[in-house]
Amino acid sequence: MSKLQHLKERAFQNPEVRHEYDALAEEFEFIDTLLKMRTAAGLTQDELARRMGTQKSNISRLEKGGTNPSWGTLKRYAHACGFELSIDFHGA
Repeated sequence: MSKLQHLKERAFQNPEVRHEYDALAEEFEFIDTLLKMRTAAGLTQDELARRMGTQKSNISRLEKGGTNPSWGTLKRYAHACGFELSIDFHGA
């Protein structure tokens, strides 16, 4: 087990930490999807930024969850990676 995994398991013993982590699960999943799209396209952040007409730092922030991107930004990201963007709603 890695040191990071061990630290994570220790942190999750605190119910407040676990609750906050779980509250971010959808955001983590979304970020993971962005990374998988870029990886599937075989693009670096630099290459993706050039395709989108933006800077690498903007791609980095987006992939770290440090922004609240517009629909247009997400659509350009998906298209630059060769994907279509759609939204789906599910009952709670």
